[in-house]
Amino acid sequence: MKNPLVSIIMPVKNTTQFLEECLNSILDQTYTNWELLVVDDGSSDDSFNILKAYSKKDNRVKPFRNDGKGIIDALSLAYSKSSGEFITRMDSDDIMAEDKLEVLSTNLINKGKGSIAVGLVKYFSDNDLGEGFRRYEEWLNNLIIKGTCFDEIYKECVIPSPCWMVFREDFERCDALRPNRYPEDYDLTFRFYVNGLKPIPCDIILHHWRDYPTRTSRTDDNYADNTFIAIKADYFLSQEYNKKKNLVVWGAGGKGKALAKILIEKNIEFHWICDNPKKIGKQIYEIEMLAISELEKIENTQSIVTVANNIAQEEIKVYFEKLNQKAMKDYYFFC
Repeated sequence: MKNPLVSIIMPVKNTTQFLEECLNSILDQTYTNWELLVVDDGSSDDSFNILKAYSKKDNRVKPFRNDGKGIIDALSLAYSKSSGEFITRMDSDDIMAEDKLEVLSTNLINKGKGSIAVGLVKYFSDNDLGEGFRRYEEWLNNLIIKGTCFDEIYKECVIPSPCWMVFREDFERCDALRPNRYPEDYDLTFRFYVNGLKPIPCDIILHHWRDYPTRTSRTDDNYADNTFIAIKADYFLSQEYNKKKNLVVWGAGGKGKALAKILIEKNIEFHWICDNPKKIGKQIYEIEMLAISELEKIENTQSIVTVANNIAQEEIKVYFEKLNQKAMKDYYFFC
């Protein structure tokens, strides 16, 4: 396989201030056999005019207007117009490293079908980045370097949405962009996982991820915490849940309560434990809160941990190790 066509699908909405820098980073790629299918999702600024101007300078840039509404419709339209053997995504407020397409495509060619090429990401911002972004970047990149992304898929999205590449055939096998479910990047990541695609380790920064206050992932309700919990719960129940075991939920904070509601709505029985003395012995949603020490009395368990504190998570891992319980089999971290 030599120089396969790479189809880049990209939604755009009101990113005039960043769009030219993004487009220039694509035009400057060392790998040149690409097409950019870019869909404007009802911008009220000058985004579409910028796209048209770039398409006149370079016919690899192919702009369209969204005939639906929202990122999923925009991405779906872009994909429907694509013809590349390789598929990747880009966001219109970010920047590609100049060798991004070359590294991803080379890794994919070398590894073959059934793989997903990924690269390291680097956050940047005109403002100070919060500690949460730094922790996420470090955590995500550590997984990518080792190629073990799916080992922690229930924590957060483990495939960076604008820094992956797959064979078109594999993309179709994962149902492409047809599911209309947000957060679309996390849902797609789960479908990569369910269909057995293997992440290819990479130790090169390939994508510069811009953070700013009005970025869609910060402001759109489709990316609120409850949507992530719902996706995690659905895939856990369909892929991991063992009805022969006693399900245990750890933690009674916001995420623990959101998960408990979902399980109750689905009539799934579970034990609920926490380390908060103010909650232990009381009932939440008519379920008694148990102390962690009570866990030893529950046989044959499968646990979901919603405890976010990193120190507490390490202590919980040690506890499971003493019980000879395995991650992604006997216990799952949901945050």
